[in-house]
Amino acid sequence: MQIQVNSDNHIQSSIRLEEWVRSTVESTLDRYEEDLTRVEVHLKDEHGDKPGPHDNRCQMEARPKGHQPISVSHTADTLDQAIEGAATKLEHALEHLFGKLRSKRSGKTVEIAPARNDALLEEEFLENEQARTGT
Repeated sequence: MQIQVNSDNHIQSSIRLEEWVRSTVESTLDRYEEDLTRVEVHLKDEHGDKPGPHDNRCQMEARPKGHQPISVSHTADTLDQAIEGAATKLEHALEHLFGKLRSKRSGKTVEIAPARNDALLEEEFLENEQARTGT
């Protein structure tokens, strides 16, 4: 999984910040590492030079293999809170996506792509044949 970190002009980007963001994303999303091609992180100070509450924003966009990108954002008082909040939201969004896919595979009534449907029907047929013939 590739992690790309971007920041606006009001956030001082550094190698240390980028490494911290990457480690936060990796540790939060480690169970989805094989399912994601890339995660883009965008850091922004919403109010620029003016201080204010909830002016740090972190937007994360994950690219699951074979699916549309998923984007979440979180605003907070500090950049750390914004990054951790967005990572948690992204983890929940991926959990929801992959949970729905798992339930599709477990036999609940769902729509399945035609190519996958043929493979699943063949697999089910072979299982039924084995059960019927006892082999």
